[in-house]
Amino acid sequence: MSYDLAVWEGDLPADDAAAGQEYRRLYDRYIGSRHLQPPAPRIAAYVGALLDRYPEDDTPEGEDSPWAGGPLIRCASGPFLYFGMVYSQCDHASAWTAQISQEHGLVCYDPQIGQLRP
Repeated sequence: MSYDLAVWEGDLPADDAAAGQEYRRLYDRYIGSRHLQPPAPRIAAYVGALLDRYPEDDTPEGEDSPWAGGPLIRCASGPFLYFGMVYSQCDHASAWTAQISQEHGLVCYDPQIGQLRP
């Protein structure tokens, strides 16, 4: 089991309810349809930033990677990324990944609690 986040390109939804609707629409179109597309450039850059900090294998400092599956780039399709983190690291890692998404001009949504992040 993993702790999942969704990140996408687009305007910031007006509220959590609108974000939930947009998340479901994008998930159905880009992930649920199984017709995956190459990741959009900003999504690919975001994944690169995540992997710079937490490589998919153990980091040189001995920290375990927080990613629940891999390769992480395979969780992306077009302008949408849906990825999981292991529960033991999700508190810190989810806050950090949400912050990085904001720095990349992307929307971050937490489907477990139905809220935009950060």
